Amino acid sequence: MVYGIYQSAAGLQLNQYRQEVLANNLANLETAGFKHDLTVVRERPLAMREPGGRPDWSNRTLNGLTGGSYVAPTYTSFAQGPLEHTGGRLDVALFGSGFFTVQDGDAIRYTRDGRFVVNANGELTTVSGHIVLGEDGSPIRIPAEVADKVTITAGGDVRAGDLQLGRLAVVDFENKQALRKIGGNLFDAGQAEPVEAQATLQPGFYEGSTVEPTKAMVSMIEVSRAYELNATLVGLADSTLGRAVNDIARLG
Repeated sequence: MVYGIYQSAAGLQLNQYRQEVLANNLANLETAGFKHDLTVVRERPLAMREPGGRPDWSNRTLNGLTGGSYVAPTYTSFAQGPLEHTGGRLDVALFGSGFFTVQDGDAIRYTRDGRFVVNANGELTTVSGHIVLGEDGSPIRIPAEVADKVTITAGGDVRAGDLQLGRLAVVDFENKQALRKIGGNLFDAGQAEPVEAQATLQPGFYEGSTVEPTKAMVSMIEVSRAYELNATLVGLADSTLGRAVNDIARLG
């Protein structure tokens, strides 16, 4: 009975976490270049089979039950998002695997958001203000006299007529799960080394979020019901345990 309470409590914790991940996905439904997260649920092994477990922990009744469930590390889906046409001269979408390189303070970060603007210092930046870096690792600077003529080509060149101002640094990573979301639609690569990207650039577009609203809402309802069911089971097990203790004591 106590074992059942532990099982249901683990289910509460698991579904609460799933709900938090889904809520964050839904909150970024309109975030350009957002990659949604997936929670991975695994079966917990029996106590005797866990690291450090002992054979004498075996129980004939409990060994026939599952060890419960727990959340494995969250998985980020790097599926291609839909391309949204804007016609903007400084908008560019990545189609395929790759990331734009930007400067975030003293650190180098990566993003899929290709909605660029020119700041007051004449630097090409993301709409959130992060400086876009060129292939040489330097900011791409836009002279004021040609700011209204700048375009980005399918090759990643930032041009104003015949004047080339730089080329976007687009990179990729062999193990994308090593990337860590740090907020602001940015990824931190940690110790992972960038490699050449195979993505193609689509000028005049930006990549939308990979969140599918209908699917996310259905999952949210399913998680909510699973949470309520586990809460009910905890209450039933607690009530049954209380009655057993009180009634047995009274009969004795």
